[in-house]
Amino acid sequence: MEQSRKHGFFSKVSIRYTIFIYFTVSALVAILLIGASLYWRLSGQLTATIREENQTMISQVNRSVDAYLRTIMKLSDSLYYGVIKNADLSDESVNNEFTLLYDNNKDCISNIALLSKEGELIEAVPAARLKTGLDVTGETWFQETLNRTDNLHFSMPHVQYIFDSNENQYRWVITLTRAVEITNGTSTDQGVLLLDISYGSLQQLLDNVTLGNHGYLYMLSSGGELIYHPQMQLIGTGLVQENLEAASGYRDGSYQEDYNGSRRDISVKSVGYTGWKIIGVTPEKGFSLNNLKTKLFVVFVSAFFLFILVIINAYISNRITTPIHELEKSVGELEAGRLDTVVYQGGSYEIRHLGRSIGDMAQRIQMLMDDIVAEHESKRKSEFDTLQSQINPHFLYNTLDIIVWMIENEQKTEAVKVVTALARFFRISLSKGKSIITVRDELEHVRNYLMIQQKRFKNKFTYRIESEPDTLNLASLKLMLQPLVENAIYHGMEFMDGDGEILVTAYLENGDLWFTIEDNGLGMTEEQVSSLLTEKAHVASGRGSGIGVKNVNERIHLYFGEEYGLAIESEPDEGTTIRIHLPAVSYKELMEREKA
Repeated sequence: MEQSRKHGFFSKVSIRYTIFIYFTVSALVAILLIGASLYWRLSGQLTATIREENQTMISQVNRSVDAYLRTIMKLSDSLYYGVIKNADLSDESVNNEFTLLYDNNKDCISNIALLSKEGELIEAVPAARLKTGLDVTGETWFQETLNRTDNLHFSMPHVQYIFDSNENQYRWVITLTRAVEITNGTSTDQGVLLLDISYGSLQQLLDNVTLGNHGYLYMLSSGGELIYHPQMQLIGTGLVQENLEAASGYRDGSYQEDYNGSRRDISVKSVGYTGWKIIGVTPEKGFSLNNLKTKLFVVFVSAFFLFILVIINAYISNRITTPIHELEKSVGELEAGRLDTVVYQGGSYEIRHLGRSIGDMAQRIQMLMDDIVAEHESKRKSEFDTLQSQINPHFLYNTLDIIVWMIENEQKTEAVKVVTALARFFRISLSKGKSIITVRDELEHVRNYLMIQQKRFKNKFTYRIESEPDTLNLASLKLMLQPLVENAIYHGMEFMDGDGEILVTAYLENGDLWFTIEDNGLGMTEEQVSSLLTEKAHVASGRGSGIGVKNVNERIHLYFGEEYGLAIESEPDEGTTIRIHLPAVSYKELMEREKA
């Protein structure tokens, strides 16, 4: 009794409301469970995830800065060991070496200079001279460089003040210096190699790096001086403050601090060799759920509860979807071409109504297809029979007359060739009643025809037949080329002065099969070309096959579709070119398809 009431309920309620009721209740339960679980889990995971990601980001920036500085240091080594140490500074080639290295690194280097220990400028690029009145020997960095000869010395960012230059005088740089040994003639002495690093090139590595939604990073020297900060100018004017004193005492790692009334996370990473520190700052308000691991966790938990939901709703879904599945199988049989399939008609009212409609539609389609196929086959057979019947006996009579004439004049070899060509011509013309033959046979057919006509016209024209090897086994329409070649002979070259030429080619282009028939005959006007494809009657010269160009074009449309067919190009006294466009289909594949 209970089961019958269920069947009655499902038969009266539509599929739309059945799915809505059951799945809405299940989804609400799942959402409540997922929401409670995620709230409890994410509250403990968020802080640790943000810190880990910030540490990863700072490590990446640290590697970039370290690689950048190592590039500068390698340039310094190249200048010292590759140029200065091995060269006599009295030789002008040193300046060329300096210029070459500067040109290769001018994106990050502003100046390269070599100074003697007395403060004299020995070589410099691109700078020309020291500032007037400047004694570099009195500069702290100069003395520290000479006193600590084994070290590379990095200055703080400053405006370049050592060299006179025609360019921007307020260029910010970081100066790298090192003590070097210089050779001048037979004497050696100490000197200082100086490289002005473009501050902008270093700044590009650090700009636009954010930590979380509101985080940022800055960089300090080993002495706690500020090298980079996204608000460096505001800090310099006192409008913005930064906890530099505390940051200078931090070692590599993660910390939490209270500054200006807000709590924030600090991540510290040291840059190798220089002792500089990259410090990342993430305010507490910058914590966000928009990170990859949290999203993956949400997806995992949601997928878990959705899996439970699928199990709970399996029975409900089965009751609803089984009729749809059965109907879908019936539609699949119809799609496969089995239109006599009995369409499933069960389930709810909508499914039963849809099944009946599809069944009725399949029956109507079957009837229409039967009518179309019968009409199509009848039209194809009628068309082909018409073409076969239009082959003019006059051609056969003239050919036999030529053969008799050749035999009487003891041209037996030529007569045999003509007889052989005639036999092959009619063998291919018949082709056991087939409408489709290979490109090889179609070209052979037109070759035999041209050979016979060449004998008839006493070598008044020459011909060539060319084809790409890949085209020979493709499918072609039978008796397609002969009528077009026939027109070229009778209407293009019969009354022309001089020898005629006919070229027949077969080739592949853009995945399709193309034929061209070219002649150097009298040509045609634009109106004559248009009439060839629109004529209502076949050409009947009394000497040709009687098969018109329009007839060939319509046969191609009938068999292969409207997108294929003929195109004619001709100018009076310039000859004619006919292009035939067919699909590139294997003859064997097409025959198997027709058998099926």
